[in-house]
Amino acid sequence: MVKAVVMHKPGGPEVLQWEEVAVGDPGTGEARVRNTAVGLNFLDTLFRSGAIPMDLPAILGWEAAGVVEAIGGGVTAIGPGMRVAYHTPNGCYAEERLIKADELVPLPEAISDDQGAAGILKGMTAQYLLRLTTRIKAGDTVLVHAAAGGVGLFMCQWAKHLGATVIGTVGTDEKAALAKAHGCDHPVVYTRDDFLPVVQEVTGGVGCDAVYDSVGADTIERSWQSVRPHGTVASFGMASGPITPEQLAKQPTDRYFIRTTLQSYNATREDFLANAKDFFDVVESGAVKVTVGQTFALKDAAKAHAALIGRATTGSTVLRP
Repeated sequence: MVKAVVMHKPGGPEVLQWEEVAVGDPGTGEARVRNTAVGLNFLDTLFRSGAIPMDLPAILGWEAAGVVEAIGGGVTAIGPGMRVAYHTPNGCYAEERLIKADELVPLPEAISDDQGAAGILKGMTAQYLLRLTTRIKAGDTVLVHAAAGGVGLFMCQWAKHLGATVIGTVGTDEKAALAKAHGCDHPVVYTRDDFLPVVQEVTGGVGCDAVYDSVGADTIERSWQSVRPHGTVASFGMASGPITPEQLAKQPTDRYFIRTTLQSYNATREDFLANAKDFFDVVESGAVKVTVGQTFALKDAAKAHAALIGRATTGSTVLRP
């Protein structure tokens, strides 16, 4: 028996319980992975609270790194002892687990377990948004919401590396300084200042080439106002709640709007490996750094959730089994 963080009902952080669970032998096409680092994401809190329904009891967690302990029949791309990382819809808050082998990507020697766990979801989210959804190039101007968060810090660094001017919204002066240190040219403390005038000033009234909105209902209308005609607003989260039909009706007809998911860009193993390599390469080059702002023991996942929803975290958070 191993231990995992299990929730039996939706609610606050206190519903996350440290319990023994059974993990069997891997079946055909499966691997048994011993997790060494688990990434924390705001998405985890939405499942925990019941905002996104799920079957219960459940084990949360969308990204992790670890070591392959055993493989089932038909598995050839990975083997026991291999360091791997993966992102998957829930199941990561565990010391060990079974997973489809095709969902695992080998970790390069230069990428640590913490970096893998903190980046395989959030870093690859930045990868597909900047490199596939919008294909940012030198001279572009972008707006990144939650610029000091896990995805936000990846976005700022990578966009700057691609030659873009970066505007970012943050919640505090401390987070503004963090975002600026990671490539954000114009951080805006949205709790105090309106970001629209900053966008207008920086772009000469034209608007940004792209806006990346993980906030949702609270920002989407101003995100549309911040993008230039025929620019793109990419919605990839709903931290403040889902975008309503009434808000969608207000979308300007000369701005592009797309709702994206990481899974759709990594639908095949070939795509997954290619996109992961793109992320690993930019980290190994030093252009993008994986910023782990804080760590918690996996058994203290409830404390980590409380810190995250209390906006007491910066960068990525890693849970260690």
